[in-house]
Amino acid sequence: YRIFLEDVSKRTVDAVTPDDVSAFQQSLFKAGEAPTTVKRRLSALKGFHRFCLSEGFASKNPTAPIPMPNTPDRLPDVISIEEACKLLDSIYEPEPPRVRDRALLEVLYGCGLRASEVCGLDVQNVFLEEGFLRVIGKGSKERLVPLSGTALVAMGAYLGNARAQMSLRATAPDADSLRAVFLNQRGRRITRQGLYKIVGAAGEAIGIKGLHPHTLRHSFATHMLNGGADLRVIQEILGHSDISTTQIYTHVDRQHLVEEYLSSHPRAARHR
Repeated sequence: YRIFLEDVSKRTVDAVTPDDVSAFQQSLFKAGEAPTTVKRRLSALKGFHRFCLSEGFASKNPTAPIPMPNTPDRLPDVISIEEACKLLDSIYEPEPPRVRDRALLEVLYGCGLRASEVCGLDVQNVFLEEGFLRVIGKGSKERLVPLSGTALVAMGAYLGNARAQMSLRATAPDADSLRAVFLNQRGRRITRQGLYKIVGAAGEAIGIKGLHPHTLRHSFATHMLNGGADLRVIQEILGHSDISTTQIYTHVDRQHLVEEYLSSHPRAARHR
């Protein structure tokens, strides 16, 4: 942004005009940047110029009249129910790390948790007998998420013995490691990077490339909706503060219906 302004001979913040900001925005589009990237950068510039105005470095905010660009709704990536079952049923080895991996995958898909929520899950917030998890989500908001079926069984198997064995690998366990549900090979709380590697490797093993934890969360919500779950219930489980965030899964459901129609109806694909 600074280089761009120097190229148009604007060397002070106060000299920047709305036309300059618009020109910079258009240069990003011409350079092939995605609409979401341009939107993030414009948001950063708006924050920068508000700061300059509030701190007395400028007498005006040239970004104020510039609207944020519209970004197309991006449908979340999902896997099929068959792929989800194949993924989860592929891990049955008794070694502690594999027992942990199965519990991780089951919780991601069976409870719809975010990657950060899985990594941050503490033992004291797992209630096996009652069948729920207390999850700390965005903005430190707490919610209760049902834990049942194969996810409950997998979590019970992991906490029953495998976690204790993995915790012995820590040379000097700290308080955070002692609280953490999911541990890495060194007996420490698992990181997001470690979680992504586990999920990616599990996907590769059954032929799904680039599988991410969030894909399992999206798949959870989509499969719940396809199964008849109420949108408000899905919103509550996912921890969305606004129902509009959850409504994107209705678009996924509609897309699924269209695909099924086009592939099934004998005259759907015909042209006049």
